[in-house]
Parts: sequence; C-alpha cells; structure tokens
Amino acid sequence: MANEVKVPTLGESVTEATIGEWLKKPGEAVALDEPIASLETDKVAIEVPAPVAGVMGDYKAEVGDTVEVGAIIATIEDGSPSAGPEDTKERKPEAAPAPSASPAPAAASSASDDSKVDASSTLSPAVRRAVLEHGIDPSTVKGTGKDGRLTKEDVLAAAKNKQDNGSAGSTSAPAADAPSAGPSRKVERVKMTRLRQTIAKRLKSAQDTAALLTTFNDVDMSAVIEARNQYKDLFAKKHDVRLGFMSFFAKAACLALKDVPAVNAQIEGNEVLYHDFIDLSVAVSAPNGLVVPVVRNVESMSFSEIELAIANYGKKAKDGSLSMDDMKGGTFTISNGGVFGSLMSTPIINPPQSAVLGLHRIEERPVAVNGQVVIKPMMYMALSYDHRIIDGREAVTALKIIKDAIEDPMRILIDL
Repeated sequence: MANEVKVPTLGESVTEATIGEWLKKPGEAVALDEPIASLETDKVAIEVPAPVAGVMGDYKAEVGDTVEVGAIIATIEDGSPSAGPEDTKERKPEAAPAPSASPAPAAASSASDDSKVDASSTLSPAVRRAVLEHGIDPSTVKGTGKDGRLTKEDVLAAAKNKQDNGSAGSTSAPAADAPSAGPSRKVERVKMTRLRQTIAKRLKSAQDTAALLTTFNDVDMSAVIEARNQYKDLFAKKHDVRLGFMSFFAKAACLALKDVPAVNAQIEGNEVLYHDFIDLSVAVSAPNGLVVPVVRNVESMSFSEIELAIANYGKKAKDGSLSMDDMKGGTFTISNGGVFGSLMSTPIINPPQSAVLGLHRIEERPVAVNGQVVIKPMMYMALSYDHRIIDGREAVTALKIIKDAIEDPMRILIDL
C-alpha cells in the first residue's frame, strides 16, 4: 500500500516552498519520522518527516519544484526493502583472474566514479557546487551536519587541506612535455534558492523604502578583552558555554536602545511602534546563506543566557534545523562581519526594523592617549538606521552609548 507524503504546515503566512533536496532514494528503508526531504521556504529550510515506516516510493516532485502546503510530494510503500534475485543468490567462489595491466585500473576508476556519483546525489545544491568547484570526492569527507550530512564548510575545509598537502608535496618539477592548460571560460547557471531570492527582495526593498544612513565610531576593546581573558575559563566551567564578545555588545546595545527608544522602533503605516522589550536579531552564517534568528527579551537575560542562545542558534543554522518561530520578529539586529575579516561596512537594516549595528574585526592600531601614541586593539562600529524615524543625533548618541559601555563594562553592570 502506498502512503502519501504531503507538504506540512510551514508556518504563519507561508503557503509554499521549494524542494531543496531528497534525503532518501526510492527503494531505501524509511523509519517513522525520519527526514526524507528538505524544503526551502522564504526564511529557513524545513525537513519533511516520514509519516510512516516503510520503503521510499516514487517522487511526485523534483528538486527545484515549487510545492504548496498539503501537496503530495512522494509516496512510502509498506514493507521493507527486498534484495533482487542477483543479490540473494549464493555466489560460488571464482578463480582469481589472470593478471592484467589495464582492466584492473579501469575497474577501480569505475568504482571510484560510481561512489562519487552516489555520494553527491544526496548533497544540497550549495554543497554540490562546492564539490565540483574544488574537485573534492564527497565520499572521502566526514560530514558535520545533521545525521552526518556534508555541509559547505566541510567541503571548503577539505579543499584547503588538499591544497595545503599539495603545496607541501609539490617538490618535483613538472614534466617538460606536459601540455599547458588554457584559461577557463566556463559559465555555470544555477537557479537562486528561495531563501536567496527572499534575501535579495528584502534587502532591495529596504533600500527602496527606508531613508538609509550610516554613522561610524571606533571602540577600544582593551577592557572587554581583559575581562574576557580573566573570566573566560571560570565562565565556561560554570555555564558550559564560551564567553564571547557578542554578549557584551548585546548588553551594551540594550543600554542604548532604552535611552534612545527610536532605534528600537519601527514604522507601521502612518504610525511608529515603540517596543518596551528588545528582541535581538543575530546574523548567523548558514550553508544556504545568512539567516537572522531572534534572541527574545535580551534586556532581561544574563551574559550566559545570551551566549547559550546564540551558540544554540549557530548550531541549528549549521545543521539546518532552524524553525520559522526562531526567525520571527526582532526589533534590532547585530551583524558581526569581523569574524570574516571585515574592516568596515555599511550594513543594511532588516525590515521592518529601523536600525542595525555592524561589528568588524579587531586590529591593533596607533591611537593618541593623553598626548602619547599607544597601540590599542580597536574596532570600527557602524550603525545603519532609517532616517525617517531616527534623527542623526539619536543615531550618534546610541552608538556613543555602546562605545562607552564597551570601553568601560562597569556601565553595563550598574546600568549607566
């Protein structure tokens, strides 16, 4: 008997999704609630669980197809996978073939190619592109994603390792008669994922709608670095999470948003909504692009609670298990481009929010202190804001409050 697999409810106001990848092939055994497909929505990737145990049947939709909530996308047959007659027959031992110079390598090459094809057929489009670009055999890379699946980061790490090993081992001179490869002119056309399309529309909408402006400041990170170095081991031992810089900036932002409420507000029609809470959107890198899960009521959270929430979202983003509720809402955003080496940027607000704080890399620079030139660990900060409801004075004031709190963390403790 064939059991239908339907697109589940995707969340409030979300009516359709795109087939991102199939996690089970026809004929494979499927356990109850085991993920069999990944759907891409406007915000997150959602896995479709098997409604019954059995054998994966036919696909009713292909990768890249748009499907609506309730649509049938596959079937699951009752029973268990059965081996074919060729597999069930007892095989008699065969005499070893005579040595041959050419067939053996050809067979090995064929088997290797088959394993590559088999391994790459379950990869997501982003991972598959990375595999092709870097010439990596996916069957030789251990996946760190959910259920051991390969992520783009796994492939990039394997490519870097391959490059490093190749550089170390390339001591012999190239053959004199080796033909020189000409420049590549290859063009690959890849359809944008639904998530990437949505990101593009939202960011362009922000540019078209909001009166965007960015103000900058730099901050001396000495005090925060010193505090982190002094307490990070005790913090990790007590709370089982690493003490990072994001909790300091989150709490500093809370001081600024309470003193300058317009930065935590948003426009709705002809009205401005002022929030007495702070739901912090934290930009997190995921295999399919940047996602922005929300840490709610940050103003009432401790440092450890903030770090635990961010670490949990980072893990969920990596293995693709973020839910629609994780992404919903948000009144203010912090984006840390410094982890990728960015020196300075003008971040774009995340509609309908009205401001975003951009953090950048920390680097030692000469600065003047009491008439003396000293070396300090400095960071550029950028606050992009919607000038329709936030005046320049308010934006500069908010950024200055964050700067003062980071340079003197005691202000965070005494709410100054």
